[in-house]
Amino acid sequence: MNTFTYIFLIALVLSYSVQFWLSRRQSAHVLKHRTEVPEAFTKSITLEAHQKAADYTIEKGKLGDIDSVVGIVFLLALTLGGGISLVFNYWASFELSPIMAGIASLGSVFAIMSVLELPTTLYQTFVIEEKYGFNNSTVKQFIIDQLMQLALIAIIGLPLLALILWVMDALGSSWWVWTWAILISFSLLMSWLYPTLIAPLFNKFTPLEDGTLKDRINQLLERCGFCSNGIFIMDGSKRSGHGNAYFTGMGSNKRIVFFDTLAESLDDDEMEAVLAHELGHFKRKHVIKMLVASSIMSLISLGILGWLITQNWFFTGLGVDIPSNAAALLLFMLVSPAFTTFMTPISAYFQRKFEFEADDFAAEHAQASKLISGLVKLYKENASTLTPDPLFSAFHYSHPPAAIRIAHLEPKL
Repeated sequence: MNTFTYIFLIALVLSYSVQFWLSRRQSAHVLKHRTEVPEAFTKSITLEAHQKAADYTIEKGKLGDIDSVVGIVFLLALTLGGGISLVFNYWASFELSPIMAGIASLGSVFAIMSVLELPTTLYQTFVIEEKYGFNNSTVKQFIIDQLMQLALIAIIGLPLLALILWVMDALGSSWWVWTWAILISFSLLMSWLYPTLIAPLFNKFTPLEDGTLKDRINQLLERCGFCSNGIFIMDGSKRSGHGNAYFTGMGSNKRIVFFDTLAESLDDDEMEAVLAHELGHFKRKHVIKMLVASSIMSLISLGILGWLITQNWFFTGLGVDIPSNAAALLLFMLVSPAFTTFMTPISAYFQRKFEFEADDFAAEHAQASKLISGLVKLYKENASTLTPDPLFSAFHYSHPPAAIRIAHLEPKL
């Protein structure tokens, strides 16, 4: 143990103390307001639906707290408990090349992490989601999904990891700049390929049928100057009862996707208004702004890692006795969240700001009243609480709380 060990422990305690405190506040606030529907929603949300959302929120929060405790224990076991050294020393005994030993070591740690996360995922899917009527997945479907995700990680992730480790080993002190360029290029490539290559592996995407809705959407796209590679309905209902809509892809490969559950619950006017909101993100360049911000943060993070990798105290302070590029990469990924927790509300603030801007755009190009009614249906059908704790939502919510968002739209009616 050295000075950095104590700095890490202090950061870890502060980070998770705040997280647990906020979680307790959220549960207490939601429970306190469980018995009465907020005045703004009394005509659209029943008390039964409101209480369902409250109970659903509280149960998910409890599971999240348990998951966090497991994460803390595992993190300490890997670092100060010597787990990383044990794994790296094990693979080093096979006299593999540094890159192959690094890949094997990182793969082993990630595999263990996946196994530890499995009980939480199973409980979330087959207990909580099932209890509240959202789960449509079967055990067979769940297993297939997990195996496909592992296969994609192996096929795509391992070669990328090998390339990064090679760059770290071969390109000297400037490796982190080249790594940043590789990661940004990879991210852009995957964003372009995702709609047509990866997403169809998990879901069926059916082109929206000709009719009034499609005509209205095409007219909206034309008014907004948006070109897409199609409008699709995704069979989200085969796994979940939750509804959503989103844009995906880049350049000529952009797609508009509606969950089938959403298409069944909203009328044409509401669908148009929800799509106008999504178009608002495009027209206000939110995706580009977030991409630029993410790129800058990635560059700064890799620059910090480029310095830390030369400091012996970084390794010894976190329980690693033999420094290596792969160990440094793993340590940084595991430990950095403890130091960046308090950046979360900054990111959430800008995301909420973007949501307001997208709502404003939607109110200009569709009916604000229909966006409100569509949003209320989404809150109800997704069992989203209408009464989140203000501090918790400020820290974590990427979307404004329901009451605030509706109040922002009402003057535009």
